[in-house]
Amino acid sequence: MINKMTGLLGLLLLGTTWTALATPPGSGTEPRVPQAQRRALDAALAAIVDDPAHPLASLSVLAIRHGKVSYQQQFGYRHIGATPADSLPVTPATLFRIASVSKMMTTLGLMRLVEQGKLSLDQDVGIYLGFSLRNPHFPQQAVTLRSLLSHTSSLRDAGGYAWGPERSLRDVFTAGGDLMWDAAMPPGRYFTYSNLNWGVIGTVMEKVTGERFDLLMRRLLLDPLDVRGGYHPATFPAEDMANTATLYRKRTLETETWQPHGPWIAQADAVYQRPPAGIERYVIGSNATVFSPTGGLRISAADLGKIMQMLLDGGRYQHQQLLQPASIALMFARQWQLTPDGSNGDSERGLYRAWGLGNQQFDALAGQGNGLVEGASFTAVGHLGDAYGLVSAFVLDFKNRNGMVMLVGGTGSDPAQYPGTYSAMGRSEELILTALYRGAIANNQSLP
Repeated sequence: MINKMTGLLGLLLLGTTWTALATPPGSGTEPRVPQAQRRALDAALAAIVDDPAHPLASLSVLAIRHGKVSYQQQFGYRHIGATPADSLPVTPATLFRIASVSKMMTTLGLMRLVEQGKLSLDQDVGIYLGFSLRNPHFPQQAVTLRSLLSHTSSLRDAGGYAWGPERSLRDVFTAGGDLMWDAAMPPGRYFTYSNLNWGVIGTVMEKVTGERFDLLMRRLLLDPLDVRGGYHPATFPAEDMANTATLYRKRTLETETWQPHGPWIAQADAVYQRPPAGIERYVIGSNATVFSPTGGLRISAADLGKIMQMLLDGGRYQHQQLLQPASIALMFARQWQLTPDGSNGDSERGLYRAWGLGNQQFDALAGQGNGLVEGASFTAVGHLGDAYGLVSAFVLDFKNRNGMVMLVGGTGSDPAQYPGTYSAMGRSEELILTALYRGAIANNQSLP
């Protein structure tokens, strides 16, 4: 079993079975990484994907150095057939369901509505929803967009966080009772990561615009950047559906038994989604969880790179100002920080130590769970994701204009059996981000 970064040198000598696909000409990537170092980085990442004890189904990565794309590469298969000949490789345009990184993308759309004066971060969200949304244990304390975006709303996921189009959030909260709320802490006081926050956020966005969430996000964020994909695969053109990655685990669906040397088992996006039953009767502003503002965006690493460059360029993309610099500064300003005694939030083993509006803040403090790069300081903001075997990262350093995108399309071993060595992430994620940083951003450190 390979447990240390240095152990990957031995894997490099063994060769790899996965194909690393070069970025085609005209993709916008600048060849800032020297060719020899690029080949070494390709080999290091391929070795991580091919680790026989901890294999990955696919990997798509992108790095930005000093504001320019310095490296992007793909490994493995977006669809795994009975034989390699029946399998479909990942391409630069392959869409991945990016899990909770979707939250940050949703937030970018919301900030555009804040700029337009349609939303206020500190307004009682019940005003927008059309019904009172109050923690029954603290009925005098309003739930605001700021508290939702910083995971301090006191909402909890125990009562669920996604429902079909036949349900309304009004009915869900009426029936949910105490499972929906923190009984000990009022809104604005305590951090607990909650997916439900973004179901409420998406529904608020629908209410103030009168637009269905997936179409609204296309208008606010995806179309202006010429980004493919979206939050509702049933609306994708055929070529995008055909290039959407199936998410895999080597874990049985019924017994949830991990088998690292067994077959890859599709977990999500194996059969492209048809419209949910009853979608034709969906009432805009009733329940945006149908479109998963919390985790349902399908997008490529290359297009995530466009979004990252837009942010690094002060909200500007080509000749349009998508977001004002002041809005970006507000979004990434720290809203919550873990106290030294840990009494004001659930850090999940040190992973969450500070939060902005829809983004995690990584201080890279040694031994505190949220470091991104082994043996180096990469102070950054962004978001991580983990669902259905998919593991994702979108992290950027505004000061140095650097950033990394990581999309893993399937994990082959139990994450609990392969934990990180310097963070609360899994070891595969640590290895990928460290190799990517050393090979495509630092450019002066030896690869593993």
